[in-house]
This record gives sequence, structure tokens and C-alpha cells, in this order.
Amino acid sequence: MRKIKIEKVTLNIGVKAPSDSERAYALLEKITGKKPIYTQATRKARTFKVRRGLPIGAKVTLRGKDAKEILLRLIKAKGGKLSPDNFDENGNFGFGIAEYLDIPGIKYDPQLGVMGLEVFVNLERPGFRVKRRKYYKSKIGKNHRITKEEAIEFVKKELGIIIE
Repeated sequence: MRKIKIEKVTLNIGVKAPSDSERAYALLEKITGKKPIYTQATRKARTFKVRRGLPIGAKVTLRGKDAKEILLRLIKAKGGKLSPDNFDENGNFGFGIAEYLDIPGIKYDPQLGVMGLEVFVNLERPGFRVKRRKYYKSKIGKNHRITKEEAIEFVKKELGIIIE
């Protein structure tokens, strides 16, 4: 019950102009091979000419085997290294990729231009379902939570990432 695993990997691209959201959608589809969704603005921001419901990016969530494969490719784009600052207190971590050209196996597409993306990884243990289930939701016990140190150790051991 103490074994840590990858719950999900989320790739996200936020755009400056709503018209760029199609490019973000196409890029995520190219990287993952899965169908992304558009993220929409929840508030109005007149200075950025954004209104509620306007697409302001795209994201895709991967689970299981696909998540691990994509994560390993994206880590190579970072040189196989992460900082301890990338980890939060709940054992999750995230990092950014400045240009999608750094990802192995992805070539430059003039229609997409140069874009970056953010990657977020959620870790879990068996039994974490109790906080998400519909009936009888409960909290994860203090001893069963994933700490920052445990997450760093998992990433070093399972994924071969260097933490510096």
C-alpha cells in the first residue's frame, strides 16, 4: 500500500491571444497523439481583451502507460534534470519546456511556430481513491500522504531523473 505510482501527467499550453489556441491544440495533439481540450477563461480581463468563455489555451491529460512514456520523453527535453523547487509538499511536481523543439522526435512545424508548454505530474499511492470517490469521501491519513522527499526519491529511482 506504500508503493508510489504516477496517477496522471497533464500537458498545458496557455496562449496570449485567443486565436493562438488552435495552434496550441495542434501542438498537443502532435506531441501526445491524443485529443486535447480547450481551456476557457473564467473571468473577464479587458486589458487582455479576454472575456468569459473565450479559449485561452489547451490541455491534455494522460494516464497509465501513455503518461509514463510521454513523461520520459519530456524529461529528456530538460536534460534529465529537475530542481527540488519543482516539487510541492504533496509529492506532485511540474516543469516547463521553453520550446517544443527540445522534445526528442518532434520536428519544427512552420504552421505552429515556436511554443512552450508546462508539464504537471500527480503521484499517488493505492487508497488515494477515497478522496475522489462519490460516496463516503474522506481524507488521506497523515502517514499515507506522499511527502516531497518521498516524491524526489521515487523520481530518482523509477524515472532516473537527476535532482540538483
